[in-house]
Amino acid sequence: MARRDIWLVSDGRLWRVRGRLGGDGGQEVSHDFPDEASARSMVDRIMKTSAGTWRGLTETIRQESNCRLTE
Repeated sequence: MARRDIWLVSDGRLWRVRGRLGGDGGQEVSHDFPDEASARSMVDRIMKTSAGTWRGLTETIRQESNCRLTE
């Protein structure tokens, strides 16, 4: 089974959903949305149509960032 990654990012104006299949060198797609609700809906669709188990890493990344800031 190939690795799959999904990112939900915003620049304060536009929301972007990025998806990647196959790790660092894998095939990547992105979709832009005018609002968070539409972007999150796309994330949900991607997750529902993909095989396998998903793990949320947002909190893990946030904790690592906070540790770096305090060091």
